[in-house]
Amino acid sequence: MAIEIKAPTFPESVADGTVATWHKQPGDAVKRDELIVDIETDKVVMEVLAEADGVMGDIVKGEGETVLSGELLGTLEKGGAAAPKEATKAEVKTESPPPAKADKSAAQDTKPSGEEPMLSPAARKIAEENGLAPSDIEGTGKGGRVTKEDVVSAVEAKKSAPTKAPAETAKPATKSGAVDNSALAEGDRVEKRVPMTRLRARIAERLVDAQSSMAMLTTFNEVNMKPIMDLRSKYKDLFEKKHNGVRLGFMSFFVKAATEALKRFPAVNASIDGGDVVYHGYQDIGVAVSSDRGLVVPVLRNTEFMSLATIEGTIAGFGRKAKDGKLSMEDMTGGTFTISNGGVFGSLLSSPIVNPPQAAILGMHKIQERPMAVNGQVVILPMMYLALSYDHRLIDGKEAVSFLVAIKDLLEDPARMLLDI
Repeated sequence: MAIEIKAPTFPESVADGTVATWHKQPGDAVKRDELIVDIETDKVVMEVLAEADGVMGDIVKGEGETVLSGELLGTLEKGGAAAPKEATKAEVKTESPPPAKADKSAAQDTKPSGEEPMLSPAARKIAEENGLAPSDIEGTGKGGRVTKEDVVSAVEAKKSAPTKAPAETAKPATKSGAVDNSALAEGDRVEKRVPMTRLRARIAERLVDAQSSMAMLTTFNEVNMKPIMDLRSKYKDLFEKKHNGVRLGFMSFFVKAATEALKRFPAVNASIDGGDVVYHGYQDIGVAVSSDRGLVVPVLRNTEFMSLATIEGTIAGFGRKAKDGKLSMEDMTGGTFTISNGGVFGSLLSSPIVNPPQAAILGMHKIQERPMAVNGQVVILPMMYLALSYDHRLIDGKEAVSFLVAIKDLLEDPARMLLDI
């Protein structure tokens, strides 16, 4: 019996998706809940799993093709037997067993033409980043499956191998598509053209729309990070022990300070919907996270009820999910305000772009020691520039400046957050 493999049901904010990777080809054996195909949207990569054991049938939508919600991708023959492989036939006709010890190249020669070893998503990702073909990797997993450890070993072996002559040297490309010039012979002028990912295209579209549709302004201030740094230094070990390994970072203080400031200035937490202004009675703060696919913004829900430990643990979980490509549509949807930390990359000052339909975004930057005047004395203090970009259609300059000053005051005197003053 044939089972239809359909694209997932996309939420209203996602119009369509693109077939990213088929992990099974026609004739491959498939087990229930095994990954069959990845569908890339402008927000996340969605995985389509097998509904039952069987054999992969026809593929209707190839890699790179656009699919709509619930559209047919291919078929799965439930309970069918996998097509016999040429390697199996060759083994039957073999009169003598292969040597007990065979090198990697000999083992690869027994593979049928066009057949690739099975790679887990994590293993395939590492292999592609390092320019390794699946046939170049010897799998030690069950059924010859290539594990992440196999790929790491192959990468190390590739690095330690002697360099080939310039005429034979491959010209690897970086993850972004740029050619690695270190592997090029003198005089080579190589270009590489790669299609823009849906996420990158969507980010570009939203940024352009935000700048063209909003009256966007940015106001700046600076905050003395010494009180927060002293508090963190004093309690970080106890905090980590108390909360089962959750580390105390700076982001939780900024989230709590922003939450308190949003309560005081509801217009910053609002959004424009057509001719209406929607005031949100809750604080859902998006935290910008860098991933291999680009900048993503998972959302912390109801931060007004979250503790510092809960905030830090949730953000750490988002970071792991972003690295593994496991962020869900629910993680990315909504948000009434956003915090972006360019300081982790060394940015000293920038103007972040508002994420529609939100009305404002807070930009954090690098902590840098600077001479400051304190009570008539010059003191070296760890300072951070803060930037608040906002939609002037909804937020007046006075509100924006006062909001940013409120965040500054709360961070420079953390006890204010506990005392609600």
